[in-house]
Amino acid sequence: MKRVTIFTSNAGAARFEDFAHGDTVFAFALLTAEGPTRLVEGGAWVFVDWVMDELSGLEMCRRLRADPRMREAHITMVLEHDDPEDRRRALKAGADDYAVGPLNRQAMLDRVLALHANDRHRAAAQTIELGELQINVAGEQARWKGKLIPLRPNEFRVLRFLVENPNRVLTRQELVHALGKAGDPDYLRTVDVWIKRLRFGLRNAGASQLLRTVHGKGYVLDLM
Repeated sequence: MKRVTIFTSNAGAARFEDFAHGDTVFAFALLTAEGPTRLVEGGAWVFVDWVMDELSGLEMCRRLRADPRMREAHITMVLEHDDPEDRRRALKAGADDYAVGPLNRQAMLDRVLALHANDRHRAAAQTIELGELQINVAGEQARWKGKLIPLRPNEFRVLRFLVENPNRVLTRQELVHALGKAGDPDYLRTVDVWIKRLRFGLRNAGASQLLRTVHGKGYVLDLM
């Protein structure tokens, strides 16, 4: 199944159940002031509240447009009132459209589904390059100095999230959450399996030095 992430700054909406449509699963995720903590898959759709706890929705829009992962995301500003000046400011800050909130699950899905089929160009960046490491997002392939790194789908997704957060220690719980597996305690142990297979793939490609374990904390991808 393909996955599409719907980010929202509304904590309640972030807990909405996933929705399966054809061969695609639309999953809701919380957007914080620090940006997305989930892997951005299948393009990103974002609903930003006009008022957030730590910053304004306008500033959140500006930050999203500056984030390479979210630059092409479709952003809807959720206004408190249908005010012409607020609409103008939202669009100027980088929002694609606006809606008057609050929005329930169906209203959010209706908006995403109406545009998703005809908006493929907003898919996540096709390639991510950091030094000698190259990630082909669409093809789900990774290469080190041109050599293919043999990976299964979950190991590829782990590597991609690590690449999007280089030189930062990520806990097992953060990796589980990033891949949309939160809520199942067995996945904490599965992380160790993913990491083991990822290490094997990196070693085969001559990149064993990239992935480092920080004992008692988690894992970090060392990239300059």
